[in-house]
Amino acid sequence: MPSSVDSHVLVIFGASGDLAQRKLIPAVFDLFRGGYLPEKFALLGASRTDFTDEDFRKKVVFDNEHFEQKDASDDDVKTFSEKLFYQDLASYDGEKDIEALAARLIKLDEEYGVGKNYIFYLSTPPKLYSTIPGALAKAGLNESEEGWSRLIVEKPFGYDEESAVKLNKDIQSYFRENTIYRIDHYLGKETVQNLLVTRFANGFFEPLWNRNYVQSVQITAAETVGVGSRGGYYDESGAMRDMVQNHLLQVLAHVAMEPPIRADAPSIRDEKLKLFKSLRPITKKDVKNQVVRAQYTEGRTKSGDVVSYRDAEGVPSESKTETYVGMKFFIDNWRWAGVPFFVRTGKCLPLKLTEVVITFKNPPQALFSEYDDYAMSCDNQLIIRIQPDEGMALEFGMKVPGEGFRVKNVDMDFFYRDLTKNDVPAAYTRLLLDCMKGEPTLYARGDSVEAAWAFIDPILKAWEADEVPLYSYTAGSWGPLQADALWKGEGSGWRNPSDSLTEKKHYTKL
Repeated sequence: MPSSVDSHVLVIFGASGDLAQRKLIPAVFDLFRGGYLPEKFALLGASRTDFTDEDFRKKVVFDNEHFEQKDASDDDVKTFSEKLFYQDLASYDGEKDIEALAARLIKLDEEYGVGKNYIFYLSTPPKLYSTIPGALAKAGLNESEEGWSRLIVEKPFGYDEESAVKLNKDIQSYFRENTIYRIDHYLGKETVQNLLVTRFANGFFEPLWNRNYVQSVQITAAETVGVGSRGGYYDESGAMRDMVQNHLLQVLAHVAMEPPIRADAPSIRDEKLKLFKSLRPITKKDVKNQVVRAQYTEGRTKSGDVVSYRDAEGVPSESKTETYVGMKFFIDNWRWAGVPFFVRTGKCLPLKLTEVVITFKNPPQALFSEYDDYAMSCDNQLIIRIQPDEGMALEFGMKVPGEGFRVKNVDMDFFYRDLTKNDVPAAYTRLLLDCMKGEPTLYARGDSVEAAWAFIDPILKAWEADEVPLYSYTAGSWGPLQADALWKGEGSGWRNPSDSLTEKKHYTKL
């Protein structure tokens, strides 16, 4: 399969770290295996670990437990490994180190003809996101008349609105916005991308996708694990910063944005920005009524017994960092006026999954209520499972066979596994390929990042001022009972799913 990607070098800062081994190197290998990489390609790992090229290849390919050979031959793996090189650094942003990196890139270009096209991937601590671009610019690696340079930045994109604005300003002073790729792996998931196709390619969905027919929208992102040994890191962020501000607001944008003029990056990203600016602000005085925060206590999940969050390694005994967030908010625009949106995420919940539930309004008259009380509350729902076992189910009422008009909910479903026998590309695989092609649609734009932080900031400030209670929930449950109160007067409540997207009993109580 011929590649449509320019020859280039992919430089990974922090290449000896966990992300590179678990996600990045396997993703690049999948691109190689699928024939998507250009013939002239090299990957240059850069970090402070003292490796030779062979040491690096051994660590990230041959001894990497996350590296899957799949249908590739041993010769294919060997050929791939020979495209990997390593540059050790005393520091990531030191002038001498970046000059040595630049010299290595020139040497690779001379030896392998990879072109003066560079992608710099910052898989480093966030404190280096501002300094590395500056060092690259000083060495003349941020742009070239003979080629191009692109910068991939991992989340978090700031710690709050002020720091996000500063980070954007810093990076944009060295790299043009259209060469900056802020990566959010949620946007690489096929089902998130399919939200746009579901909405805008189907004539029976788009007319219903508004305040006239939708009763509520809920988004759930649940994890079964706790913080484990990463408590010290997690305590600096919490569920709001770690999941809501980036991942779940991006999913929300795909669910709620207006139709773009064209299916291209500028049009889609413009509509996302408009959506974020349409979010009704949750002021400090509103936080206690619209946002619930909580920490898990001792319990048992599918992952096993779990100690309480405050007893986890690295977590302060008086920590007030949230491991669960439940929110209710509104979008002040023509399409969604008055429709409540609900978002929740948490650690140590019963299942690991992410899904979107669109609940449609009931008919104006419960015609069959005299036969069955259930007909009074028969919810029509579109359930979109983003992970795992990606798919969709449409739930609606049907007559139970026999006398009378008893109503029962049934499902029509679709699973991605039925669409293709090929591997669905992993999120990082898809996103890396898009950057190689210069396609930024699935990457966050700077102004959207700032708008998302502007929505979240008042909530964080209310928490920091200790104006809102911190609740608790037992590990293995669906979160604090107080989160159910967010639904008062708004419908049937959270959908607590089972493993299967189309299980017989959708609503479970633990």
